[in-house]
Amino acid sequence: MKKEDYPIYLDYSATTPIDPQVASVIEMHCRNTYGNASSVHSYGRIAKVVLEESRDIIARSIGAETAEIFFTAGGTESDNHAVIGTAFAQRRKYGKDHIIVSAIEHHAVLDSAEYLKSHNFRVTLLPVDKNGIINIDALEGRITEKTALVSVMHANNETGAIQPIKEIAELTKKNHTVFHSDTVQTIGKIPVNVNNLGMDLLAISAHKIYGPKGIGAIYIRKGTDIDALLHGGSQERKNRAGTENIPLIAGFAKAIELAEAVREELYHHSIVLRTLLKDIIQNSINNVLFNSTNEHSIPHIFNVSLDSSVYNIESETMLLNMDMKGVAVSSGSACTSGSVQPSHVLLAMGRDQKSTQTTIRFSFGKFTTIEEVEKAGKIFCAIVQSLPKK
Repeated sequence: MKKEDYPIYLDYSATTPIDPQVASVIEMHCRNTYGNASSVHSYGRIAKVVLEESRDIIARSIGAETAEIFFTAGGTESDNHAVIGTAFAQRRKYGKDHIIVSAIEHHAVLDSAEYLKSHNFRVTLLPVDKNGIINIDALEGRITEKTALVSVMHANNETGAIQPIKEIAELTKKNHTVFHSDTVQTIGKIPVNVNNLGMDLLAISAHKIYGPKGIGAIYIRKGTDIDALLHGGSQERKNRAGTENIPLIAGFAKAIELAEAVREELYHHSIVLRTLLKDIIQNSINNVLFNSTNEHSIPHIFNVSLDSSVYNIESETMLLNMDMKGVAVSSGSACTSGSVQPSHVLLAMGRDQKSTQTTIRFSFGKFTTIEEVEKAGKIFCAIVQSLPKK
């Protein structure tokens, strides 16, 4: 089938299509590099070389040292490791039992925080403003000498809102608090350099940058105290037990190389796409709430809600209507889009509950064309125009 015969895919923030060059790297290593990287024979040594070369590529892409990168099964595991592993290590070594997480974090962070509550940690949810941005003064007022960790994502997966990461890092450093940031949505899209931004821990996922699912990484700044989550082997310098998946790791490294090579081009392309889509919607329908701002968000994500005082429809119905018309979009995080629960992100931004349930997230990528966005925008507007008003 030709590309034009497939539905239009505008859900890149949920997952990206695998890049053909990445797929070729994975296939080659599946066939040829099947040794265990922990084995001492020649097959193992070959796998070990691929493992460490891949680690070096990923480290250099974020300005880290090679020894600060540890492979995981993806962003969720990396977030869990950062939040839970740090909390337990900090309490054991320094008696700290308090963590702060922003109210708009991915559930990989929020649910990890809930888990820590069951182990007698105190958790503070940090509020955000109407644009989904935290307030530095509010954060400073919540940090105490018992605060083990602050976790604030780089850019939100539902709205694209970018947080003041550098300022947060300066504040946490001043207070001797570990700072973790989920950078799953920003790697390969905007600059992420751990020395410029200052975070101590960050999470990366390969399938958000045209790589394979099931592989990711956690950056752990040298000297950061953190406990392992998985036990049973000395892999990843005892930070993450389990035989390393060499084909996926090599594919991950190739994906991040390719993503960095076109990052600026993709950024400007996404601005064009977002501007076009917003113009189409603004010029065609009224009573639409824009949850993504041009000034404070990455351009690859565009989130809109229908005003619930005017329209009586839920996101799931809109998604089905869009899908039937040949457009694949989502209502928010792919990890929760199957749920009828309102978006915790939009609620934190002050949206009313019913409007959060009439939300559509469009997200673009390097294979998205202007023609596709124009067609998708017109389809969305036609569906909304056909809806009965209250």
